[in-house]
Amino acid sequence: MTIRVGIIGTGIMGTDHARTLHRFVPGCTVAMLSDVDVERAKALAGELGGANVTAEAHALIQSSDVDAVLIASNDTTHAEYVLSCLEARKPVLCEKPLAPTSAECHDIIAAQAAVVGDGNALVSVGFMRRFDPGYVELKELLQSGVLGAPLMVHSTGRGVSAPSGSSELTVTGSAIHDIDITPWLLDSEIVEVSWQAPRCSPEVTDRQDPQFILMRSADGVLISVEIFVNARYGYDTRCEVVGSLSSASISEPNRIIHDQSLSHGYAYGADWRPRFADSYRLQSTAWIASLSTGRPSPLATAEDGLQAALVAEAVIASMYGGGAWVQVPGASALGTR
Repeated sequence: MTIRVGIIGTGIMGTDHARTLHRFVPGCTVAMLSDVDVERAKALAGELGGANVTAEAHALIQSSDVDAVLIASNDTTHAEYVLSCLEARKPVLCEKPLAPTSAECHDIIAAQAAVVGDGNALVSVGFMRRFDPGYVELKELLQSGVLGAPLMVHSTGRGVSAPSGSSELTVTGSAIHDIDITPWLLDSEIVEVSWQAPRCSPEVTDRQDPQFILMRSADGVLISVEIFVNARYGYDTRCEVVGSLSSASISEPNRIIHDQSLSHGYAYGADWRPRFADSYRLQSTAWIASLSTGRPSPLATAEDGLQAALVAEAVIASMYGGGAWVQVPGASALGTR
């Protein structure tokens, strides 16, 4: 069975998803593309061998030539298009965030329940780090007990530069990955957060950069998240778990060491794509396989998207609350301090 995928949004993310599905994922074909920039979508369609193109996202969702939808459009459109997919009863993989607000995430979960009841969920969320081999191995180490009881997690995300934005966008667009992956690693929800910041980088004028987020899990693990989206030197993601018996860190998956000009080292990627190419491929492969076999999707769920949104909103509340600890709405009792 070949799954015919329609992709909404042919910017950087949508184009990468289309190329990954076309080149590396068995059992699917990119059947239709939609973008407000029709010429950009047509150029990508030509590269893929002639997918249909429309300027209307809802037309793609309703098309009888599309079995499943991947949403990679602007964050502000996610809730609208996911709800349209649910109305059409089509499975959808939505890039993070599921929606800009927790209220919209609640609406999506309610709409999905009305459509599928106790059946397989239709909504998957693109928190692709859950498929990264390094994070998967780190989770396995935690589950094996070799690290002992987890005590602290240090997560770092640095980028070369970021488009014009805001301090809030750094949380919802970048730190959201750390907000999802750390409780996934620990199998323990985030119950309270505190936003902090050092002096701002002198070259940055549109947001506080870097930012520092503290999070506490339900079982008392303290998590530090450093986000620096204009770090200049390269795209750099790190994660360390410190346990009562040992610690473990994810190393960057660099394949080439280059000796030149009296130096020895490796190059950083200009953005996230080289670092997480395997993660996107594995995530897409798992999604298509679940659709082909009728098994539940192993990707992050709409409920996971809601939980990340609730934590992000608590972080932003702390941002405007002088860095005070803010409890995540609906979270369980606080861990021991």
